[in-house]
Amino acid sequence: MSNFGFGTTVEDDFDAAVERVTEELAKEGFGVLTVIDVQATLKKKLDVDMPAYRILGACNPVLANQAINAVPDIGLLLPCNVLVREDNEGKVHVEFMDPGAVLGLVEDARVDPLAAEVKQKLETVLEAL
Repeated sequence: MSNFGFGTTVEDDFDAAVERVTEELAKEGFGVLTVIDVQATLKKKLDVDMPAYRILGACNPVLANQAINAVPDIGLLLPCNVLVREDNEGKVHVEFMDPGAVLGLVEDARVDPLAAEVKQKLETVLEAL
């Protein structure tokens, strides 16, 4: 993966993967606040064809509240992005923003345990896929 994310390739088709990851996120206390359909947007705005590519903005309200109370402008780094994308061969990938890498930008010790907890929950979602 990268130094800012982790993920896996799944056997589900694209729509089933989006549904499944959303369900697994809910089990860990995350709701999906935003859905960005990059494929549709690029087609509409640039007439570019690309495989399915959707960004889910996932938020655990309890942990987000704690982070905002610790560092009010941390909202610039929220929510946690989860990427569901199809590659040119039709394989579906589910990738998670690494909260440790992103929230490490804050350089505030109060955020470190929250980032670790969020990462653990996202890794639980990953394992369930």
